[in-house]
Amino acid sequence: MKIITANGVRLAVYEWRAELAGRQPTLVFVHATGFHGRCWDRVIEQLGDRHVLALDLRGHGRSEAAHFTSWQDFAVDLLQLLQQLGVRRAFGIGHSMGGHSIVNAATRDAALFSRLLLIDPTVFSAAFYQSFAGQQLAAEPSHFAARRRAEFASVEEVQQRYRQRPPYSEFDHQVLADYCQYGVRQLAGQEGVELACAPAFEARIYDAGGLAGSNILARLSAVDIPVTVVRAMQAPSLQAARTDFRYSPTWPGLAGLFTQGTDVFLPEETHFLPLEKPELVAALIRNAETALPDAG
Repeated sequence: MKIITANGVRLAVYEWRAELAGRQPTLVFVHATGFHGRCWDRVIEQLGDRHVLALDLRGHGRSEAAHFTSWQDFAVDLLQLLQQLGVRRAFGIGHSMGGHSIVNAATRDAALFSRLLLIDPTVFSAAFYQSFAGQQLAAEPSHFAARRRAEFASVEEVQQRYRQRPPYSEFDHQVLADYCQYGVRQLAGQEGVELACAPAFEARIYDAGGLAGSNILARLSAVDIPVTVVRAMQAPSLQAARTDFRYSPTWPGLAGLFTQGTDVFLPEETHFLPLEKPELVAALIRNAETALPDAG
């Protein structure tokens, strides 16, 4: 792991097989809200000898919990980080808000990626964004995630608790272990650990999701590269979608906004697909990459 300052924020970056950089497109992984870059370990280990980068978004893992005003800030963090690292024509793989951040960054630098795989990205319909018109991000978070328990006696207690609680109970065993190990930090000046992504910070991200600053629909036509949008199970009602994170937040028409978009609907899978079935995600990456142009 190394810490790189981008967009004024200290960001943790993880790298695999740096000696292979440039031989094939670098794989860039971006995680979902509340998680971190090491949640991709089980996927990455199934992809063979490749140059890989994964990061902790601001407020997650080992990255700085810098204030943000919209989801645009996360995209600019990613953009400037990859530019500093000299990344060009990478294969971007993003889950949930990580998918939003990757495609948002792609709209700002056409040479950054050569292909995208967006796994249930948190990109909503125009009507959804319009329903939040004029609203501002409040000083205090309102989303129920703010009430999550934040402190534990040890990493082992975190893992034991989550192993018995959905949706974590459905995670791949090793992914859950990685999430718990790298998703906490030592409490300052006392025994025990706390979630690296503070519940209030996580809740604020959810609160910002529908606001104008997070609406990227109008810019998506500028992403003129192959984009695969993977969508998970659909919610039976709007209320279910808002309260149960297993359901897909992705607007079904999203793939159609890209000049080279492909929609992949997996109605039997949940929104936590990368965390539950890393082997399936590795297969999706390999399948998508068959049409990937050579790095240039």
